[in-house]
Amino acid sequence: MFDVPTARFEELVAEALDEIPEGLAEHMDNVAVFVEDEPLPEQVPADGDLLLGLYEGISLTNRGPMSYEGVMPDRITIYRLAICEISRSEQDVRRQVLETVVHEVGHHFGLDDEELHELGWG
Repeated sequence: MFDVPTARFEELVAEALDEIPEGLAEHMDNVAVFVEDEPLPEQVPADGDLLLGLYEGISLTNRGPMSYEGVMPDRITIYRLAICEISRSEQDVRRQVLETVVHEVGHHFGLDDEELHELGWG
């Protein structure tokens, strides 16, 4: 485990968001990104896997004029303690944050876990 303080971890998440190509980032719509230490108990996968990040919302591919009116912004949450737990250095944390951010942004764009895995962002 390599513990990164919350403020530094938030910087790494911001850096990862900055690495999303501009052509893609400009299409992100009504989504907020948060850092939390750990997921709520009801968000923990039943199989016991670590949850590194979570996308909650209606992906861009599933939005329509009637299905997306008056809803709260989509939410991407990156879990600091889970990422720190599987990391041995700040470089590991940085790499895992980037992978997790891209993975969750992929969900925002409508990609499922299998598609993200095939693209190397599994």
